[in-house]
Amino acid sequence: MSEIKAQKEIKLPVVGGKAPDFALPTGDGGSFKLSEQKGKKVILYFYPQDQTPTCTQQACEFRDSHAKFAELGAIVVGVSPDPPKSHAKFAEKQSLPFPLLSDESLKVCKKYGVWQLKKLYGREYMGVERSTFLIDEKGKLVREWRKVRLKNHIESIIEALQSRK
Repeated sequence: MSEIKAQKEIKLPVVGGKAPDFALPTGDGGSFKLSEQKGKKVILYFYPQDQTPTCTQQACEFRDSHAKFAELGAIVVGVSPDPPKSHAKFAEKQSLPFPLLSDESLKVCKKYGVWQLKKLYGREYMGVERSTFLIDEKGKLVREWRKVRLKNHIESIIEALQSRK
């Protein structure tokens, strides 16, 4: 069975439903389990790769809005297929105040439907589709942004958080 066909058979999370639970290693040597975040709003964002221009810009935008997210009762968590050591270097270099999770097996990327067929300069390949999910204090998926473009993305997340106060 092709990877694309297998991806379509996975039941994707639905806004209004329970966010799929997972546990992943963090760049600082710890681990993060979604179900242990009950009582907090979670901004879960998936990005393709550490240290690339757009991913760095995205991480820095989340960093720069970290205090506002905290004020609104939310934590930020980034996920990519990079190994923990790469995350540690990236987080240190960019002074990121939130955990970066390593999904080297792609299990979580696939659970959330962000491991997608991508096209660049006529070439097709599998990769992470830049996506963000907002999960409420009870573990329910309340909003999703797929195929994220950075312009106004942070503002859109803040608006969604403010509407849930």
